[in-house]
Amino acid sequence: MTHLPTRRRASRSPLKAVCAVAVVCAVVAGGAYAAGLGPFDRGSDARDPAAAEQARAFLADWSHGRYGGAAARTTNPARAEDVLQSFTAGLDIAEPRLTASAAESADDGTVRVPFTAKMPVKGLGTWTYTSQLPLREGANGSWKVDWSLGIVHPHLSEKAKFRLDREDTDAPEVSDRHGKSLAGDAYPSLQPLLTQFAGDGSGRPRGAIRLVDRVSGETKGTETTFGKGSKGDGAEGGAADDTPIKTTLDAAWQSAADAALAAEAKGKNASLVALRVDNGEVLAMANSPATGFNRAVSGTYAPGSTWKIVTSSALLLKNAVTPDTVVDCPKHLTVGKEFHNVETSEFRGATFQKDFTESCNTAFISLRGKLGDAESGDVARKYFGVGQEWHVGIPSYDGAVPVPKDETEKAAAMIGQGRVQANPLIMASVTATAASGRFHQPTIVPGSKDDTSTTPLPASVVTQLRTMMRATVTDGTAHVLADLPGEIGAKTGTAEVAEGEENNGWLVARRGNVAVACVVEQGVTGGGSAGPILHHLLSAVPGDPS
Repeated sequence: MTHLPTRRRASRSPLKAVCAVAVVCAVVAGGAYAAGLGPFDRGSDARDPAAAEQARAFLADWSHGRYGGAAARTTNPARAEDVLQSFTAGLDIAEPRLTASAAESADDGTVRVPFTAKMPVKGLGTWTYTSQLPLREGANGSWKVDWSLGIVHPHLSEKAKFRLDREDTDAPEVSDRHGKSLAGDAYPSLQPLLTQFAGDGSGRPRGAIRLVDRVSGETKGTETTFGKGSKGDGAEGGAADDTPIKTTLDAAWQSAADAALAAEAKGKNASLVALRVDNGEVLAMANSPATGFNRAVSGTYAPGSTWKIVTSSALLLKNAVTPDTVVDCPKHLTVGKEFHNVETSEFRGATFQKDFTESCNTAFISLRGKLGDAESGDVARKYFGVGQEWHVGIPSYDGAVPVPKDETEKAAAMIGQGRVQANPLIMASVTATAASGRFHQPTIVPGSKDDTSTTPLPASVVTQLRTMMRATVTDGTAHVLADLPGEIGAKTGTAEVAEGEENNGWLVARRGNVAVACVVEQGVTGGGSAGPILHHLLSAVPGDPS
């Protein structure tokens, strides 16, 4: 196992300036990369690969909130650290995604690395722009980012800075799929969602990022706007101004999800999502703590061994294995680094199904040669919709499966580690797709647009996945769910985070027409941490939703 009273009309007050900045928040717990790793395009490197590597390391440090580390890679560390931190925190940006392109040689002797910045502004949407990093070689042969304010954003300068404006609005009335109000203390996890729905009654709050004069505060221009009719990347769907916003949520499932986390999370950060298998409609979305960042749909985590559902699909699709194929499960396997199983377990002479039910890392890693470097990511995108742009109805992170840069990273990706990134929304959807054979874009607001395009899994692959997931409950690591009624299928996961930190615990499950996924930060094991939460949830709502 790898390591949401009678609604008041929204006020029409002018946009209220909520923060002025010299110029992204610390990264959400649940993903840890070594410097240099991240969702970066490793194209051809002009002039000197060391320059391109320094640029990628700078972007990786910045994107993960390591401002001091990023600043140390520049020619002006003190100024760089102050600007990077104030820019991202001041604009209420959470978890920036910075994607480098191929390095280019410049006439002035520098190497320039263009990059795309996707900056998720909390509760509004994503601000996307491009910039570039100039790198200059020092007398000692090392490369540094030649610091200037324009690196952070081309319009940032000594004369102009950015300001985030949010509209001061009242929260709208929000109801579940049956018209029941979701206001009140019974649904604590929905408070952030209600904030996101505040604004224009469309499921999208409104706001803007302005370019302003540093001295006078005069607005020089608008970089991006969020809300109805905007160019921002926030959510879609919703209702007219005076109409309550109806969601796909189910009050019974939502209440049970909050109660399960309150009872079983044991003070740890945790989140879960439950959705319908047949259409992807989200029934519950809960977080612990209930306020703050919406880990369930916007978090970025290594999915650990729950990702073996996708890896298994890739292997089964090309007949590389069957459930009965013998795939040895040793204690250790070295591929650039030593990989091992939880508690260094081993199962000599195990079948592939046994490897799946016991979540054997070494067995899955040993099969990496059966798949092309990009094959797992291609399968995730083509059949499971992971990495495509989802329109859930609120801002979401839709996953990433980069092509591995070497054999060690490929080995890690086989077991949901390395640079593979997901969250409970994604893994609940993966579970639903494995159970039904067809991907349905998850939605929380009815009528959200769907730009995804996927291919159904073959019936034979679906049958094999369902059999192995059922066996994981009856005879494997998800035995914590075995006493519950119904043909429950599941997969556990234990995902490494960083050296010296406890692993995250994962569990995904499917019962009837519902798929659920839960992650517990520093939960150590999936069965031991996420298991009791999902057991509590499924016990509280034993039937399918209507």
